[in-house]
Amino acid sequence: MITSDLSQCGLIAITGDDAQAFLHAQFTSDVKALALNHSQYSGYCTPKGRLLASFLLWRDEQGYFMELPAELREPIQKRLSMYILRSKVKVRDASGEFACFGVAGEQAAANLKQLVSEVPRAPHEVTHHDGITVIRLPDERFTVVVARQKAEAIHKALAANARAITTRYWDWLAIRTGIAIITRATQEEFVPQMVNFDAIGAVSFNKGCYPGQEIVARMHYLGRLKQRMVLANIATDAVPQPGDKLYSAELGDQASGSIVNAAASPDGGCDVLAVIQISSITTGAVHWKSPDGPVLKLLPLPYTMDLPSPPGK
Repeated sequence: MITSDLSQCGLIAITGDDAQAFLHAQFTSDVKALALNHSQYSGYCTPKGRLLASFLLWRDEQGYFMELPAELREPIQKRLSMYILRSKVKVRDASGEFACFGVAGEQAAANLKQLVSEVPRAPHEVTHHDGITVIRLPDERFTVVVARQKAEAIHKALAANARAITTRYWDWLAIRTGIAIITRATQEEFVPQMVNFDAIGAVSFNKGCYPGQEIVARMHYLGRLKQRMVLANIATDAVPQPGDKLYSAELGDQASGSIVNAAASPDGGCDVLAVIQISSITTGAVHWKSPDGPVLKLLPLPYTMDLPSPPGK
């Protein structure tokens, strides 16, 4: 088992009688379908359908919680608060109330049972025990959210049966699951389908309006999506940065995509999530930072994704 401090994450709590309806009208996912003690991936868009944030959203008896990059917590909280108006909703920074830890590995569930009475059995299930919330993520990963006053004790208990890893290693595990994390550098760069939100249940095409819904739906139903996110490895010791441009022969000096997330791989080089032209996925090599830069070696994603046929096919 491995464990990591998730101090790079921020938490936003949304409570109140109108919280569900409010969030359903703001986010890309079907919030009304989110059952008690379950989680889902979701996004928050501009009116033009571009993602301002991606996050894990879960619901418990207190209300709703969003886990997102700490650098985006304040601006996203402020933006949500702007639209509350007369709704019975409260949005607050919960980062100081709780600490977050990541746990992963084949023995993760068994070891967590030493701390909680019940461990989630399926991805996106959520359990609670004595101030500890456990969320099961894909690929045998868990997010553990603990009341701040218990954080030190829980951290020691987790570390006693696990190998401590860096946040960068945890980020690499997330990249391998194909879950995009929008950062400050990539805000307003992608519509949800570009980062495969439709493949992971993070966008609903059967719900009502939300910011950008018309554009997102039009792209879905008219099939005009030209870019998709891939998982790849780059043979480099220098970790690519979110927003770095990518190039392919068919577009020459014009960028054909960009890096979404990147982390050093224990197998060598760096693994990346990258949004690139669909035609470049099937017709030629994609290069990092320049037309003759290191080549992206495509890796299989852990979920299925329908790719439209490249132009002319």
